Amino acid sequence: MGAEAQWAQSPLTVLDERRRGTRFVELPIASVLNSPTQTGMSFWSVNPYVGCEFGCSYCYARYAHQYVVERARDRGALPAAEFADYRGPHGWEAFERRIFVKSGAPEVLALTLRPARLGGHAIVVGTATDPYQPAERRFRITRRLLERLAQFHGLRVGLITKSPLVARDIDVLRRLGERSEVSVHISLIAVDALLVRKLEVRSPVPAARLKALEQLVRAGVRAGVMVAPVLPGITDGTEQLAALLRAAKDAGALWVRADPLRLYANVKRRFLPVVAEEFPALLPKYERAFDVRGIVRPEYAAALKRRLTRLRRELGVPSGDEGGTEARGHSGTESWCEAAQQELPL
Repeated sequence: MGAEAQWAQSPLTVLDERRRGTRFVELPIASVLNSPTQTGMSFWSVNPYVGCEFGCSYCYARYAHQYVVERARDRGALPAAEFADYRGPHGWEAFERRIFVKSGAPEVLALTLRPARLGGHAIVVGTATDPYQPAERRFRITRRLLERLAQFHGLRVGLITKSPLVARDIDVLRRLGERSEVSVHISLIAVDALLVRKLEVRSPVPAARLKALEQLVRAGVRAGVMVAPVLPGITDGTEQLAALLRAAKDAGALWVRADPLRLYANVKRRFLPVVAEEFPALLPKYERAFDVRGIVRPEYAAALKRRLTRLRRELGVPSGDEGGTEARGHSGTESWCEAAQQELPL
């Protein structure tokens, strides 16, 4: 983890606790920027929170929460009696109800950010949490981070969110865009609100996200849609993707990019029970379709890319730069998207 916590030998500071049991805890940090070397990604990342209230069943970021909780225990900041509550039986359950808040992140960023050190790479906000989850209404960490970034020139900044709360910060995003290159990626896996609710327990409804997208674009903020992950057999149907692309286009999206699911071990533990309950016929197919790394076979990624390319062409929807996420060669499974209307065989 790039943002190394500086734990004191004392209990964690609880900042707030919601009626439904969600607890917000102060996370002291010495750094907030995660480098490409640390993450293996091609950009720097900043995450104002650890954990996320939206509770998406397919989220890969639960590992980050588990890491922080175990570090807190090891450094004496989390008593053994509370460890189970902060970790959960399988190491991920508390991801949605024990949210770590990096209150000092904006100040740490201002002290440590050196544009020359970035090596030309972008800074992406919200790679392992949603920076505009409900906690942001109170703590405003993301807004203050953007205000700090707006003081610099020549940066490349990306922001990923499912929340319409991002529209609150249009003023800061516009100011940031005057000095640097900024793009907002609205994360949306489908436009069917009932389907989304099955997969994302507390996320904003699709219509609210699309409205925020429209507000951003009208205000001159570069914004588009990130369809990630595409869930095989659940959200990758031709009509489903076409409906999503049409909605994105109507909202003014400057791009629509997509990336298939990666079924990492920590994702399996949360996601497969949802598949078993909501889409039982798919469960045995999911269990055999992904390799030990959680990646599906290359044929699927290629077929999904073809389907998306054809739909974009037919509907007049841009992909943005042609090096978007769907073009990175991620693996996939055999022929799920080979025929436009057929069910996707696993």
